[in-house]
Amino acid sequence: MIDRRLVENFDWSVLLAFFFIVLLGLINLYSALYQQIQADATGNPFFKQVVWLGLGFVGLVASLFLDYQRLKEVSLWIYMATMLMLVAVLIVGKEINGAQSWLAVGGFRWQPSEFMKIAIVIQLATLLSSQEVTPYPSLKHLLLAAAVTAVPVLLVLAQPDLGTAVTILLIAGTVIFFMGIRLRYLISAVILFVPMVWPIWQYVLKPYQKWRILILIWPELDPLGAGYHIRQSKIAIGSGMLWGKGFLEGTQNKLRFLPEKHTDFIFSVWAEEWGFVGCFLLLALFGVLVFCALKVARRSKDRFGTLLVVGMTALILWQMVINIGMVIGLFPVVGITLPFVSYGGSSLITLCLAIGLIENVSMRRYVFQCK
Repeated sequence: MIDRRLVENFDWSVLLAFFFIVLLGLINLYSALYQQIQADATGNPFFKQVVWLGLGFVGLVASLFLDYQRLKEVSLWIYMATMLMLVAVLIVGKEINGAQSWLAVGGFRWQPSEFMKIAIVIQLATLLSSQEVTPYPSLKHLLLAAAVTAVPVLLVLAQPDLGTAVTILLIAGTVIFFMGIRLRYLISAVILFVPMVWPIWQYVLKPYQKWRILILIWPELDPLGAGYHIRQSKIAIGSGMLWGKGFLEGTQNKLRFLPEKHTDFIFSVWAEEWGFVGCFLLLALFGVLVFCALKVARRSKDRFGTLLVVGMTALILWQMVINIGMVIGLFPVVGITLPFVSYGGSSLITLCLAIGLIENVSMRRYVFQCK
């Protein structure tokens, strides 16, 4: 028998916002890949995205049946297993677009760094929800949280995948800041970080990553090379104006001026075809999703559930912010997908699991007392 309270506490607003974003994403992806779809109905990325979405939905539904409190018991195992996959990537990983970020077994290929976004949230939520941790964690617990975050970030940077490393760092930072951090610790962290900027620039960032940052500041340095992506993206977004050019009518898209139009620059396709109104609608849906997810966090009866939801919400929010900031020229191009809209199997499954865990906490909020 299913406890009826599980159904009564299910947050339909989160699921509806998720459903509408996915629907708009599929419409947009169809437009971005229209020529490929006409040439090959089943071998194109759109067809694969539908398959990935089906797998993601299965993962979402499956995650609802596991009591999220049990994740505490296996959080370290999840974290370590994902860490081992990140190490394996550096040894036997498959290189795509200059980054060795993929593991392949047979015909199946996945990106472990995407699943680390889930693992890091679960591990930090477990660590910071301990009875020993006060609303302002001690320096010991903050250093432990920093170490738990730093190791996978360094492994992802070694691939190299700057965008995913920054995303993991932002997700972890959001969870830690939400928990609370004393001002003196924050100031100390800033003082320690500032001297590291030059060594990171000199020895950690790859030449192409440095060039992308420089192009962001001075686009005219290489308008037909590294700056080409941003220039074409801005042209597409601006040409959409108020109402857009219409479905399948985006010229930057159809004439193949937009690079990576089904992954990194999918928002540019949407802006060109649906204009400012369409962009406002899509961003409003993301806003509703984040707002409703944070309501779930506020209603949670235990600290672990609250931190879990905050982390999963941060996962969605930061990916959206970085991707859109990237395509409009506010951030350097770092290869981050737009949640539920861009093509990408590992990313889509991870995001579906995040939605499932948010709903999981909502469904079981009646079980626990405040701690």
